Amino acid sequence: MSLLDKEKNEPELFAYDSSTHAVAPEVAVSFFKQSMPFKELSQEVLQELALHCRIDFFPKGTRLFTYNETEITHLHLIQRGGVRAFITGEDGEVALKDYRGAGANIGALGIIRGTRANLNIETIEDTFCFLIPRDIFLDLVRENSAVSHFFLKSFSDNVVATAYHELRSNKLSRRSSDDLYLFNVTARDLSKALFSISASSSIQEAAAIMARRSIGSLLIYADEDPGSMVGIITDTDLRGKVIAEGLDYREPVTSIMSSPLKTVPASALCFDILLKMMSTGIHHLGVELGGSVIGVVTSHDILVQQGNSPYYLFKEIVAQSEFQEIHSLGRKISGIVRNIINEGAKAGNITQMIALLNDQILNRILTLLQDQMGPPPLKYSWLQLGSEGRREQTFKTDQDNAIVYADPADEGEARRAEEYFKLLANRAVNHLVECGYPLCSSETMANNPQWCKPLSSWKAIFRKWISIADSEALLTAGIFFDFRHGFGSEQLAVDLRDFVTSEIKNHSPLPYYLARQCVANRAPLSFFNNFIVEKDGEHKDQLDIKLRGLSPFVDFARVMALRFGIRETNTLERLRLLHINEKISKDLYESTVDAYELQMQLRVIHQLSQIEDGREPDNYIHPEELTDLEKQMLKDAFSVIERLQNVLDNLFPEA
Repeated sequence: MSLLDKEKNEPELFAYDSSTHAVAPEVAVSFFKQSMPFKELSQEVLQELALHCRIDFFPKGTRLFTYNETEITHLHLIQRGGVRAFITGEDGEVALKDYRGAGANIGALGIIRGTRANLNIETIEDTFCFLIPRDIFLDLVRENSAVSHFFLKSFSDNVVATAYHELRSNKLSRRSSDDLYLFNVTARDLSKALFSISASSSIQEAAAIMARRSIGSLLIYADEDPGSMVGIITDTDLRGKVIAEGLDYREPVTSIMSSPLKTVPASALCFDILLKMMSTGIHHLGVELGGSVIGVVTSHDILVQQGNSPYYLFKEIVAQSEFQEIHSLGRKISGIVRNIINEGAKAGNITQMIALLNDQILNRILTLLQDQMGPPPLKYSWLQLGSEGRREQTFKTDQDNAIVYADPADEGEARRAEEYFKLLANRAVNHLVECGYPLCSSETMANNPQWCKPLSSWKAIFRKWISIADSEALLTAGIFFDFRHGFGSEQLAVDLRDFVTSEIKNHSPLPYYLARQCVANRAPLSFFNNFIVEKDGEHKDQLDIKLRGLSPFVDFARVMALRFGIRETNTLERLRLLHINEKISKDLYESTVDAYELQMQLRVIHQLSQIEDGREPDNYIHPEELTDLEKQMLKDAFSVIERLQNVLDNLFPEA
């Protein structure tokens, strides 16, 4: 049925206000041809749409929509003028601002979702709007893919940002004293002036410049190309490589420089700089713009900017030589995470930071234990499993770990290795508990002899899982396929990953069984699109966001990674590589990432609010405590699960 036929055959649902006026069709068509997505439509459709248009004038200061009150009867298209869209918090202060001018639309989200206004809308100057009746607009969305795709994309870009803002502002009160600069200060903002010296210069000449300029580093450029920075020396190099080693200060600076110079783009955010420094141990980075190094940014620069810095906590952990101090620092991680949430961090940022800090806690514990116990009899790798292996820990995630060590040469070496690693694992697990990481209820930990074995035994375990693929066994084995190296000899973890990848590639039934398990875990939405919650017990009327919401995304990424030989374990990175390798479409990739990150954000903020209330963090959220926007975004996220399961159904059809 065409738009015109619909209006003729159905009763008029909405009466136009007396202030609205008919508009000449050619005027409306001319406007449509300059506005997205309408300019993608045919001339015939535009002319028909113009017949239903009215135009209205709204003086400056007019309230067009009121949040959660106004029934939206028409799509408003701004022909001239502008409006602001906002939400006010309980304290009456504006919590969100969005300014829209000529060509923008108002009300599309509410019309498509059948809700009342989701924002307050107010004109900021005299404004003219074209008005399209709700039912006419809905028909247009249903019948024209260009229109529907445009608005879906718009909602994913803008509404997701709004939901993240609501999550932060409604669930956590901002602490102004903790304000960080992680997401609004760039490398260029932090960059210090560039001081350099030629590669043929002596150490003494370099030290003299550093002393005269009161600087802690100096870049080194190639003699034949002063614009090419080949390395860097720091005051630490002068102390450790020259004074401590008695090196002749007449030697060239190239003898002590670090090369090549590590750089970050001038546009890199402070958060990304922090991650690079923390993961590489490099404290001085060149700032690059247009292919040239324009300055240097140091860890000290970031510490000066921030009072309660993730990098400060990181350095404190690295410096500790006492277990008691490490235990105390482990409990400070939640405070750091609160700050980066307030600053605007998304789930991917948050879990990266938590993983880096947790890894450093583990590193210090095992280093100190080895100092106490002496060197291990064989090389070993402490494996991180499950969410730790995927670098997706939130707060106080249960321990999931294991040990793989080199195959012993004889029975005596096997006995010594078994005794050493048993003691190491017991002590390490207990120290992690003291740092705030609870024991695993299923005992999937390195202190369980079942998960502390030589490489050949681990290969036999994985070979059994991969070849037999027993559905019951895989319910608990799934987290083992997300293993990554945590401490010790990384090559052992690499060898084990090579073995697993090769075995699965060899026509293993494992991906099929994992896929069928994933498909069986249906989205927690009823036929009528309501949340499916716990019916009774301690968590009655609550929803397990980890098990029912996030797990299908994690399981999908794992199955696809195993199927296509992707060695990465992080869910978001697995999805990115699947998209790059054209195993999933761009649209599915973007929708999946948005859905996954929104749920992770909800989970992290829920757990942080529990910690700040003095409660143990869990994964159970109460849907009725969410705002309307959060509920809708969560339902949209759950709807992506069915799309992922369809991919698996096509790739792994039931036998």
